[in-house]
Amino acid sequence: MTEPTDIRAQIPPDSAIEKLSYQAMSANWFEYPIVVHPHHTDYGGIVWHGTYLTWMEEARVSCLKSIGIDFADLVAMGCDLPVVDLSVRYRRALRMGEAAIVKTRTVDMEGVRIVWEYEIQSIDRSIIYLTGMVTLVAVDREKGKIMRQLPVTVKDALVKMWE
Repeated sequence: MTEPTDIRAQIPPDSAIEKLSYQAMSANWFEYPIVVHPHHTDYGGIVWHGTYLTWMEEARVSCLKSIGIDFADLVAMGCDLPVVDLSVRYRRALRMGEAAIVKTRTVDMEGVRIVWEYEIQSIDRSIIYLTGMVTLVAVDREKGKIMRQLPVTVKDALVKMWE
């Protein structure tokens, strides 16, 4: 097992991470770089398990924005996309000061259900920290009920992401 100090030697400084762009990459993956800060960790400097879920959501919202769907606009249209199913496999802990890439993509879209896949990897892609799947369902915010169909703009944008 590689020691954290070995990993840190390979990680670019924060200023370099900040210059990484959020972008769609090969195989329709969207990549979202993160850096572990003290508030992401427990007292031992290990990333708290809920932080990974926050990063997954940040990556998903950023991915949607990259294809023209601003989540705030979606909410203003009366549509919400709550998580209805979540599966996460923690493979290896991230530690304070380390950097990683949160990769996400849609893998299934049926009716108003959208399934997202995730991997959190080291910057050099040699370590997988987490894999996961999240299922979202479109809900009418006013009625609190599942919508009959996705808003056309959302569906069209997600379809383009697969092309």
